[in-house]
Amino acid sequence: CGEEKQESDALPSWMFDSPVCLGVDEAGRGPVLGPMVYGACVCPADEQSRLRKVGYDDSKALTEEKRSSLFAAMQADERVHTTTTVISARELSAQMTRPEKVSLNAISFDACF
Repeated sequence: CGEEKQESDALPSWMFDSPVCLGVDEAGRGPVLGPMVYGACVCPADEQSRLRKVGYDDSKALTEEKRSSLFAAMQADERVHTTTTVISARELSAQMTRPEKVSLNAISFDACF
């Protein structure tokens, strides 16, 4: 239980050399029905137009086949860095019900940064 993070290798040096673009998506039902999973993707800001041409978009706007294809391409692209965070239902409940309550929005924000 708790929070589990997975990063794809060490942070690339380009993340510190120029402006970047960050995209975040989440999946899950929250503390009642299971964990929340957050995925983040970062690329140099000057790569945005190239990535749009490839077909990256909101996951809900893509077919399962297209999402799988883009995910494989993302993993192979040296100009794209990804990370995921899984927060268990138990951890969500603990944070949201403690005396100094933490909102799901705050938990989500912290998971991404």
